[in-house]
Amino acid sequence: MKKFVLFVLLIGGFSTIWLYLTERTGLLPLADANFDVYFTEDRNGSVTMHWNSLPYPCRYEVDCFFETTGRLTNGVPKLRRIASGSTKEATFQVPPTSVPMFYQISAYGIFGKLAGSLTPTVHPAYAQPYKPDIILKYTEDAPASLKPFFAWHPVPGAVCYEVEILSAPPEKEGGVALSNKNHLFSTQRVYTNGWQADLTDWKNRQELYWRVRALTLEKKPIGEFSETEKIIINPSTPIPDAPLINTFMDMPDNYPLLYPVYQWIPLNGIIRYEVELLYSPPDAKYDKTPPPDREWYHIADDSFSCYDEYSRSDPGDYYWRVRAIDANGNTIGRYSETATFHVPETVNRPYAAAFGDSITHGGGALSYSPANREYDYMTYLDFPALNLGRSGDRSKETALRFEEDVLPYHPYNLIVMTGSNDLRSDRPAEEIINDLATIRDKCIANDIRPIFLTLMPIHPENIYTAFRTETYGDWRSKLSKINAYIRKQEYYIDLEPYFYDNTKTKLDPVLGTDGLHPDIPGKMLMAELINAHRDLFRQP
Repeated sequence: MKKFVLFVLLIGGFSTIWLYLTERTGLLPLADANFDVYFTEDRNGSVTMHWNSLPYPCRYEVDCFFETTGRLTNGVPKLRRIASGSTKEATFQVPPTSVPMFYQISAYGIFGKLAGSLTPTVHPAYAQPYKPDIILKYTEDAPASLKPFFAWHPVPGAVCYEVEILSAPPEKEGGVALSNKNHLFSTQRVYTNGWQADLTDWKNRQELYWRVRALTLEKKPIGEFSETEKIIINPSTPIPDAPLINTFMDMPDNYPLLYPVYQWIPLNGIIRYEVELLYSPPDAKYDKTPPPDREWYHIADDSFSCYDEYSRSDPGDYYWRVRAIDANGNTIGRYSETATFHVPETVNRPYAAAFGDSITHGGGALSYSPANREYDYMTYLDFPALNLGRSGDRSKETALRFEEDVLPYHPYNLIVMTGSNDLRSDRPAEEIINDLATIRDKCIANDIRPIFLTLMPIHPENIYTAFRTETYGDWRSKLSKINAYIRKQEYYIDLEPYFYDNTKTKLDPVLGTDGLHPDIPGKMLMAELINAHRDLFRQP
């Protein structure tokens, strides 16, 4: 028995020595290995990255990066890690993303790193020039009905999209022009990353083609048309009669929104919807009648999203769905699928939380709500932070909800930015300053460090173009007074100087399309400035 044990120990020792020599002395040329990467995507938009396996047992680490704005680094963007994952297989399911992402693969053995990709690989959906990457596909095995849903990966900064239906592939792929020869129909009235087509005018065709391109607020192209997608049609395929829950591109997040936003792809030609929230899944799937025990519901007109006016802080699972309704509140078709989100147990004194209006809550480029977490500056912070923002707040409303929305979490640091909605109103600067002072005093009284962000400039002309609302009074004078107060606080981060256009008078449209809300580059820049001032934050 002793000899057997000794034999096992010797074999184990030799194996360990062999592994060590293999990994550390280059017996196999692992350090020079290249990873040949390619991507696959399923019908629901889930992307998997593949690469060649090393001829040696190892685990792979995949680091996910986004590119900074470069505005704080002399115009040179830097890659910043946002997530990572580990796998023993040479595959990795890419986290959903609506921003250009880069991936770097490293292989590790028992004794350390074996090999690594030198150049990060870009997500295929965001290769230049941008082309929307189609998600839902219709084939011989899964043919389309006469009213199929189309869906695609969002293009960063797109306000709306133009969808073209064709009888055959266009004369040339890509580009920004509609087809001259094979064009059948097009529309620019698509304000989310999906649309329900109506193909009944071509019901005798067995196949059609479609493509989509992204547009700015002025209906100018962003990038090019997507690759043309062939649609196999079967008129006997049931026509969808329920809105399609739009969770295709839900990015991973540290915490759910305190004030949720619900999104869907609407039915063609239907403008009225009702969203409902439940504490348990509905008893019947695809039914038509509201359940008696629903927690909350709200009617949204001519919309594809709905903002919950109540905070959802109680821990547990929540379920929501949406139905199209007529003028009398009757269901058109059926309820959608049921989506869910989970609220974890209250964090015991989180490191940080962000408190404010829609700039904190998220959203941007007119069409994107806070549910699109790429428009949430907390996505790009170097540390996790609770999002306690609420769209539509004026500074008074933000101050009034401190006890209900901040104190239950009792963060060490509270990032405060509110008052932007007051800039374009007739409220005097002194009232906004009083509200900020109230928030500061409440923080100090509850052992919370308030870290104020100066307000950013606005762009009244673009606000009017986007929302058809006027900006009242001398907003520049009001901004100057409010920010002068903020700069007198013990802890503040000065955002204002970085958000002006070339004239140094208004919000840079590159950072905020609608003149008020920063878009993805603006939210990234906010986070970069906050990350650069980590010394202001109180450590637990």
